[in-house]
Amino acid sequence: MEQTNSPAALGVAIQARRSALKLTQDDLALSIGVNRKVIGQLEGGKETVRLDIALKAARALGLNVGVEARGEARA
Repeated sequence: MEQTNSPAALGVAIQARRSALKLTQDDLALSIGVNRKVIGQLEGGKETVRLDIALKAARALGLNVGVEARGEARA
């Protein structure tokens, strides 16, 4: 699994997947109920795009977004 640890990296991953599926920003926006401008902001790595919108976009594109521990804290 490729790690995505910043809004910019998430935006790149979403844009790449959208392009691979031959979808436009308008197509993705319509499928998740937002304006095309929001998709542009998401793909551009804007930090203030709402998390629920980013997750909806990822889900619509068939991407998994996960959380895992980086390691155990030492005592």
